[in-house]
Amino acid sequence: MFSAGAESLLHQAREIQDEELKKFCSRISKLLQAEDLGPDTLDSLQRLFLIISATKYNRRLEKTCVDLLQATLGLAACPEQLQVLCAAILREMSPSDSLSLVWDHTQNSRQLSLVASVLLAQGDRNEEVSAVGQGVLRALESRQPEGPSLRYLLPIMAKVVVLSPGTLQEDQATLLSKRLVDWLRYASLQQGLPHSSSFFSTPRARQPGPITEVDGTVATDFFTVLSTGHRFTEDQWLNVQAFSMLRAWLLHSGPEGLGILDTDDRSEQEGSTLSVISATSSSAGRLLPPRERLREVAFEYCQRLIEQSNRRALRKGDSDLQKACLVEAVLVLDVLCRQDPSFLYRSLSCLKALHGRVRGDPASVRVLLPLARFFLSHGEAAAVDSEAVYQHLFTRIPLEQFHSPMLAFEFVQFCRDNLQLFGGHLGTLRLSFPNLFKFLAWNSPPLTSEFVALLPALVDAGTALEMLHALLDLPCLTAVLDLQLRSSPAPSERPLWDTSLRAPSCLEAFRDPRFQGLFQYLLRPKASGATERLVPLYQLLQPMASCARVAQCAEAVPTLLQAFFSAVTQVADGALINQLALLLLGRSDSLYPAPGYAARVHSVLSSQFLALCTLKPSLVVELARDLLEFLGSVNGLRSRASLVTSVVWAVGEYLSVAYDRRCTVEQINKFFEALEALLFEVTQCRPSAALPRCPPKVVTALMTTLTKLASRSQDLIPRASLLLSKMRTLTQSPATSSMHSEEGAEAICTRATELLTLLKMPSVAQFVLTPSTEVCSPRYHRDVNTALPLALRTVSRLVEREAGLLPG
Repeated sequence: MFSAGAESLLHQAREIQDEELKKFCSRISKLLQAEDLGPDTLDSLQRLFLIISATKYNRRLEKTCVDLLQATLGLAACPEQLQVLCAAILREMSPSDSLSLVWDHTQNSRQLSLVASVLLAQGDRNEEVSAVGQGVLRALESRQPEGPSLRYLLPIMAKVVVLSPGTLQEDQATLLSKRLVDWLRYASLQQGLPHSSSFFSTPRARQPGPITEVDGTVATDFFTVLSTGHRFTEDQWLNVQAFSMLRAWLLHSGPEGLGILDTDDRSEQEGSTLSVISATSSSAGRLLPPRERLREVAFEYCQRLIEQSNRRALRKGDSDLQKACLVEAVLVLDVLCRQDPSFLYRSLSCLKALHGRVRGDPASVRVLLPLARFFLSHGEAAAVDSEAVYQHLFTRIPLEQFHSPMLAFEFVQFCRDNLQLFGGHLGTLRLSFPNLFKFLAWNSPPLTSEFVALLPALVDAGTALEMLHALLDLPCLTAVLDLQLRSSPAPSERPLWDTSLRAPSCLEAFRDPRFQGLFQYLLRPKASGATERLVPLYQLLQPMASCARVAQCAEAVPTLLQAFFSAVTQVADGALINQLALLLLGRSDSLYPAPGYAARVHSVLSSQFLALCTLKPSLVVELARDLLEFLGSVNGLRSRASLVTSVVWAVGEYLSVAYDRRCTVEQINKFFEALEALLFEVTQCRPSAALPRCPPKVVTALMTTLTKLASRSQDLIPRASLLLSKMRTLTQSPATSSMHSEEGAEAICTRATELLTLLKMPSVAQFVLTPSTEVCSPRYHRDVNTALPLALRTVSRLVEREAGLLPG
């Protein structure tokens, strides 16, 4: 969330029109052509960057301005801050045909890194990625002290490795591996020299001090990213950057087929290796080839980081850095063990100890995800109880840390990325969906797309109904999580909830023992197999419906419902389809009262009810009693108009012997009577608070379905004709002007006239309103000389003339 000031600036930047931007670019061009690039130029470039980065579409800049930005980026005497801004603006424009930057080795390393960042943002249009990679490699080969500083170029090399792994040749990859070994293992243990600030500075004052650990003690082992000091040397900076690119480089330089190695085969390989491997297998590490030597050094580096993470950091920033380095160290160890199983035996003891240490520390919860990934990959060979690891992971973490947005995203990403590795643990993941939904309820805007991709793996026939209830109750869950945070001891940091919303009555209800059962059901960690009616909670938590977080969650639910139904129809049998259809009808009037929520959900439910009927047409006959009960009530008809229309249409379409031979005339008569009564009630003219205005769409759907049913039971044709005549007369009376608009009344009148004309010829009505399966096939629509087109032309002429079956 941005502050009010930042939101205002972003809004102003987005509102700037092309003509204003053109004038502003002309002003910047004049400033860039001046000899003195002063504060005005800096301020103008900052404003330009805000303008072009505030919108999701590319802004078009004047060619003169773009050329001057590129020229300024290449000026040796240009202030660094201006060059950074020029590069940022050009990156925002990329990819663009108007850019013509080239890799120039005469520039200093800072400029080269900025130019390279723009070239990489362009994509590999003219093999720019390869050119940049080769340029950095030439700088790597140069060991002259006056050569370009690799401190600024190594991050570019890391990007090249990810974007274009095939850029490096074998000898170049070997060279980079050797240099990475040097930077990771042999960085200086002395701090960098301070800048001389006075003529009277003594030599003793300028002597560098030793590197220290995060707890303040002097470092006695090799330098790592967790080593501390006031100033760092060039090789120490390269050590940090080498570790940041280490995992990507190991994946690039590892054995082919790493990503597709089968888990079972790998476990068997690991197990056989462990039986003969020794913990002291690294004694001849210096004799290894460069890539194997890099793996050995990477292993030692990660072991050192894990040891350093045990130290008590003196500063909070160092404490946060410890946790971030632990995450990366475990991920690197996972890569090493997948590439060379001999590392597994040497890693297990420290990783098991690390897991035991961090599982009880809420501040280190993010480290549990890579540890779980490691045990998931190597659990069988490592003899680790993976089930216990996952039970803790899926039970405790979402329940206690749902309010952490970074953890929520990483947790869902962990689930998505490791679906293939879950194997026997997939059931644990599926049963834990109520806990996973806590992340979704609290962080719905950023996590909606992630859950749309994850839902197909979570949906199971055994928990589908409970999951659908949970999705429909998601805004209510958001409100309860808000109350849970409010009722917990106040943290020292900024509250995680909306402090502008006061809901004392909701907090009292949350603490009331009478409602604890309902709240605990909503906060359950696992699927219980049971469902609860939460209507009492909807009433109690209604004041929370205006909360911004609840409103955001309510907006995400329709998208999630679409994804759920797309997945569940792939695994649902006939019985489950019937249960899903009943659930849709039952929950249509039982939703949390967030503004606009019911209307959006009803739109999805109506389309999905029709999809279920298409999937199983016999549903209408099998659920006849429930559908009659649903249609027998007009309460909330206006709010549920879309769903009522879908149910009425489904009855008219599928209540037929053609779809289910169990369909009887008695059932058709019962539905006709129910729909006739419903049509009469929703179109009566006397004012009534219980009978809100009915949309014309519902009225026309009712008339059409009644006509269809009458065509299948011809004893009903006189009643249907009388009803349609009344409807046509009713729409022409002045009393209906208060119920329907002019367009709505005209649509009803037109539909009634068409249906009346059809009923005058029962055989034609049955042919048009209940076509056989053969008539519905595409062939009947393509052939213009026979079948349906010819029949429709004939029927049209018959209807116009209201004559017999022969033309003329």
